[in-house]
Amino acid sequence: MAAALGSRATPPLRPSPMKTSSIASPSFKRTPKKKATTMKKKQSSISTKPSRAVDHHSTPLLITPVPTNPSPAPILPPEFFLVDALDLAPRLLGKLLRRDEVVLRITEVEAYRPNDTACHGRFGLTVRTAPVFGAGGHAYVYLCYGLHMMLNIVADEEGVGAAVLIRSCSPVSGLKTIQERRGQNTVKPILLTGPGKVGQALGLTTAWSHHPLYTPGGLEVLDGPEPENILVGPRVGIEYASPEHVSAPWRFAIAGSPWISSPRSTLRPS
Repeated sequence: MAAALGSRATPPLRPSPMKTSSIASPSFKRTPKKKATTMKKKQSSISTKPSRAVDHHSTPLLITPVPTNPSPAPILPPEFFLVDALDLAPRLLGKLLRRDEVVLRITEVEAYRPNDTACHGRFGLTVRTAPVFGAGGHAYVYLCYGLHMMLNIVADEEGVGAAVLIRSCSPVSGLKTIQERRGQNTVKPILLTGPGKVGQALGLTTAWSHHPLYTPGGLEVLDGPEPENILVGPRVGIEYASPEHVSAPWRFAIAGSPWISSPRSTLRPS
């Protein structure tokens, strides 16, 4: 987002505080012994061919399993987003983006704040940057380099001018649609590691700006499990910003996830 979130504006920001089985053991009844003849027949019907061993470590699972819980994840309420972008960014990790059959888990983000020389809000309110000055919980989608649709989630209260860029995700469902939109028949991280790839996988255009992400239908942000550990580091591609903002550790990613964009070497445990 770097190049894009950096090509437009930011006003002052005021952070607003905010926060977001036991399995019963099966019972077995002891059945009475059968006659010897019966047992022999049953034993003879049991295959003695050894089952094929499965090496679960040889092929890592890259697709995030779909939860078996019958109740769907709830849509996050507007209040969840009414906080400083720097607070919202790490809280978005593990949350879900849903558009129709496509569901993605957010794995990497960047925070862009008021008075941030890398934020679009620094240029003030314009036709292009108007969405970022809306209330938290709305989408801000802009075109980067004339090619990539970059999805940002607006943070804080209306008029502040702050947002969180969605840099990478992992697929949860709708893989075929994701692959078709991306033009890549793969399940490797290259499919969704990069903000332009996320926008393409969701089929977004700039028309999605201003869309409320907390209302059913269209594009939604759903609750999801918090990651155990988080990586932090400087944001990507904002060399035009002031030195203190270039080095600010406002990039966040889920530790241990392969679904993180480059460069990974600048990320460190939080």
